[in-house]
Amino acid sequence: MSVNVIDGRQLAEHLVEEMAEEVKARTAQGYQTPGLAVVLVGENPASAIYVRNKIRTAEKAGLHCVVIKLDASCSQQALDEVVIELNERDDIDGILVQLPLPAHLSEERIINLISPEKDVDGFHPMNVGRLSTGQATLVPCTPLGCLEILKREIGDLSGMHAVVIGRSNIVGKPMASLLLQANCTVSVVHSKSVDAASLCRQADILVVAVGVPELVDRHLVKPGAVVLDVGINAIEQDGKRKLVGDVNFADVADICQAITPVPGGIGPMTIACLIKNTLAAAKQRGVKQPVV
Repeated sequence: MSVNVIDGRQLAEHLVEEMAEEVKARTAQGYQTPGLAVVLVGENPASAIYVRNKIRTAEKAGLHCVVIKLDASCSQQALDEVVIELNERDDIDGILVQLPLPAHLSEERIINLISPEKDVDGFHPMNVGRLSTGQATLVPCTPLGCLEILKREIGDLSGMHAVVIGRSNIVGKPMASLLLQANCTVSVVHSKSVDAASLCRQADILVVAVGVPELVDRHLVKPGAVVLDVGINAIEQDGKRKLVGDVNFADVADICQAITPVPGGIGPMTIACLIKNTLAAAKQRGVKQPVV
């Protein structure tokens, strides 16, 4: 079987181009430019890179962007006050506080403090509840990116058996909810599952999100399956740092209908879907440009 590697970068570029056109059309209709605010606490190098990539992509789509940087030693009250101010700003439609936060700050408190209507990470309990009950809402960006890939790669997902490996609040659980809404039969496999390998081998769609380098090999994959590898792990190989997924790409790729690489697969679509969520939040708020 020839290998169909899904180019997440190219798909993300197309999605961003589509959203840029929509942003232009909305501003021409008198709506304000969608605004995204990103809060970065401390100097975590990985977080700084993620924020730069998010802002660069948002600006490509024509969004108004604000980056607020706080010292790693900032108090909980200081961070709370920044979020409260952003909640009240009319020019901001989406708020993202880059995680992880320094240990003395409460991620749960901040997630709960962000207005659900501006929660473009999709982590607020109200948005989680809406997703689980099938209501329209802001959805975590990584599973939303996975669904975008599946729809563009496969089309109609009705009746397909999807297996999600991992049950995190950020990926596994919302991914299962989205797949159910797309009319898949869904199984969620985790560390306590009985005969997990058998379930995985039944999957028409296999989504892997556990954070274990190259956990999934060909013995866990049904020939002809579509495999989405959400994991991104840094390992040492031949004295060099290398990024790999949760799937052993070299072992699995030749039996798949399609597979996402690491890097260059899910990551770019995650960022594109942050922009998608910001645009959705702006459309929901419907704020018009001020009259001069």
